[in-house]
Amino acid sequence: MQSKRKEIGNAVFLAAVFVLTVYGVFHGEDLGAMMQAIRCADLRFLAFAVFLSVFSIWGESVIIWYMMRSFCIYIRKRICFLFSSVGFFFCCITPSATGGQPMQIYYMKKENIPIPVAAVILMVVTITYKLVLVVIGVGIVLFGQGFLHHYLQEILPVYYLGILLNIFCVSFMTVLVFHPVLAQRIVLSGMDWLERCRLMKKKQARRDRFLTSMDVYRETAAYLKEHKGVIASVILITFVQRLALFAVTWMVYLALRLHGTPMQDVVLLQGVIAVSVDMLPLPGGMGISETLFLKIFKNVFAALILPAMVLSRGLSYYSQLIISALFTIVAQLYYTVREQKKTAPRGMKELE
Repeated sequence: MQSKRKEIGNAVFLAAVFVLTVYGVFHGEDLGAMMQAIRCADLRFLAFAVFLSVFSIWGESVIIWYMMRSFCIYIRKRICFLFSSVGFFFCCITPSATGGQPMQIYYMKKENIPIPVAAVILMVVTITYKLVLVVIGVGIVLFGQGFLHHYLQEILPVYYLGILLNIFCVSFMTVLVFHPVLAQRIVLSGMDWLERCRLMKKKQARRDRFLTSMDVYRETAAYLKEHKGVIASVILITFVQRLALFAVTWMVYLALRLHGTPMQDVVLLQGVIAVSVDMLPLPGGMGISETLFLKIFKNVFAALILPAMVLSRGLSYYSQLIISALFTIVAQLYYTVREQKKTAPRGMKELE
């Protein structure tokens, strides 16, 4: 019952954010001119943008497949693509992308993949994903001051907040992985303080879940220490995967037949949006992503900023949402049919 309420709550929240986003972006705008600009866009570049969105999902599936092999678990690549699609879909529709990993573990169990192994793999995926965003964000601050003040002057507070939140997340996860005893003491002390201040109800089940999760971090630490070459490869693949998704906006730039802005500026600006919104409690950064796009790309797309935003978000987020949703349905159908085939002979014997 509680799970159903949570699902309904997430769906209502997603719908509300979507409606508010649409209203905030399009209210008072010339929709006819926007649609005309979109119709005139070069379809070849838009098709390649869709390919880049799919490539991003495929990139994570390669990481999962590659890491599975390091555990001597040999899963077909297309099954790993289903795992990746499930993760992307539930990350897109849940606040702070919290729903992806639990659902991936759920489907991995159907392939008899041990939960500790699945949890370690997904933990490494999360850490490397956040690490890439931190590297991009900090790299721009340290080596791109001209870029920073030319494009990001209006959104610097949001950008710095995004960097700090991602640094905190990566640092905290690193402490959990490499100093689990210290992390356990800190978190339990924090729980005690919150309970004493009556900011949190005292629940033993919560503590038990946390202590159980610490085993995952210990296993992750052991894996990282034993597979340094694998981790280096995963970080490299993650960089390519993320840059491919950021390059969707460059394809939109070309599709609208614009010129004058270097490719690296457009790709990095899209990376700035990812860094800024990644840790915010909004499904897919909905609302804030559109707002930031309209602010930081206004000098890049000029009069075509609104159709550019619609195409960029539509191809990088909404198309990815639809594609991953379709493959999530495929995953559910695949495992449902497979389970039915397994149980069918038993049912036949009972009838006999």
